[in-house]
Amino acid sequence: MKKIIIALILLGLIFAGFFIFTDNNKDEALTKVKVGEVTHSVFYAPQYVAHSLGYFKEEGLDVEILLTPGADKVTSAVLSGDVQIGFCGSESTIYIYNGGEKDYLVNFAGLTQKDGSFLVSRNKEKDFKITNLKGKHIIAGREGGMPAMTLEYALNTNGVKSNEVNLDTSIDFAATSGAFISGTGDYVSLFEPTASELEKKGYGHIVASIGKLGGNVPYTSYIARKSYIEKNENIIKGFTKATKKGLDYVHNHTSKEIAKAIKKYFPDTDIKDLEDIVQRYKEIDSWNKTTYISEKDFKHIEEIVKNAGKLDKEAPYSKLVLNKYSHE
Repeated sequence: MKKIIIALILLGLIFAGFFIFTDNNKDEALTKVKVGEVTHSVFYAPQYVAHSLGYFKEEGLDVEILLTPGADKVTSAVLSGDVQIGFCGSESTIYIYNGGEKDYLVNFAGLTQKDGSFLVSRNKEKDFKITNLKGKHIIAGREGGMPAMTLEYALNTNGVKSNEVNLDTSIDFAATSGAFISGTGDYVSLFEPTASELEKKGYGHIVASIGKLGGNVPYTSYIARKSYIEKNENIIKGFTKATKKGLDYVHNHTSKEIAKAIKKYFPDTDIKDLEDIVQRYKEIDSWNKTTYISEKDFKHIEEIVKNAGKLDKEAPYSKLVLNKYSHE
């Protein structure tokens, strides 16, 4: 009997080892892809949903998301090969193309259709009006970046001229909240959950959504070198498909369900706060329905860049946007 028991234990260990081995083989069979994200925000919930629920793995991809603060740093990481895919504003692809880069960057999937930042004031403003910003010091983000340029566009299209405010673009993107906490500025433009965290700690009060003020704009997209896309079509196709699944999920599930799915990416944010933030992004219709980037939307990006005085010449939509694996 003792020999039989020992034999059964050994057999069980062999089978356990087999399943562990095959599971490891399965992970090893995945293609590793590094993604440099411009900021870590609930605004990008569809991406974290796709990662959390295994949508990338279903497409054979082992995706590693790396925080790379600022679109300028994201593009540098993609160009240097430190990451294969960048996730930032599509204005970066225009800058690189107009700079003469032959192996330029291409937008292959869109994710957001609004500016995801919120305006935080030092004071409570129950009846906030955008004209309240006249004569005020606003920390807007890096010069030439989408947060600063979209804010300026939102101001200009809502009755506030650029010369009527002190739009501070001297502070690095990752340091804006710290600068505001230390006493700089009357207002600051921040993504979530940072905006809510500042409000919760008593440093300021959320008074407006820049996305709501600015309207629809193809704000954030996935980019890669032209040569990488040409050589890795299956990766780009699978990545786009997984991203679309993430978008489908956020449009078809409650804020509570979404918050639960992405909680591990925001361990320091209370689950109820996370749910409220997701709901806030839902209410302003932040996320694309598909990954398709239309020519009209791309031209709108150029309009915003031009308004900020950062566009020397328009870039060709046909070269900088690839919708091969997207659907309208």
